[in-house]
Amino acid sequence: MIRPLLLALVLTTAASPALAQTTPAPAPSAPAPAAPAAPAPATPDASATPAGQRSLTLAQFQAQREKAYMAADTDGDGKISQAEWTAFAAKRKAKGDPAKLFARIDANHDGFIDHGELDAFLAKRFARLDKNKDGVLTGNELPGHKSAAKQDQ
Repeated sequence: MIRPLLLALVLTTAASPALAQTTPAPAPSAPAPAAPAAPAPATPDASATPAGQRSLTLAQFQAQREKAYMAADTDGDGKISQAEWTAFAAKRKAKGDPAKLFARIDANHDGFIDHGELDAFLAKRFARLDKNKDGVLTGNELPGHKSAAKQDQ
């Protein structure tokens, strides 16, 4: 008695997702009032990027890079000193002179990189990488991609 009941339960459960996919959604009874058009965030649409291709908006790019760079803040004071930056570059085996990059990011030349300076630097880098100026970095624009232009990162 229990076995036929279990079989019926399994078949019902397995069939319900398929039925749910084929059932059309009910039409709305009344049209929703038009809301004022708000500017859409710069996100990739399905037609702009091929399926499976990675893409990043400016906010995503900044958040990702800032998280990586702020790992250099070993004393946790919210800013990166020249010594912390040099140690971070050595640990990551970064190419190039870490002092030169530090000087480029440290816009106010106070000897520290803070969040504002890092965001400004990353916005410039994003603009330089975004070859088609659509506000989204796609796979071929991202550093390290096999089709990306070779440049100083």
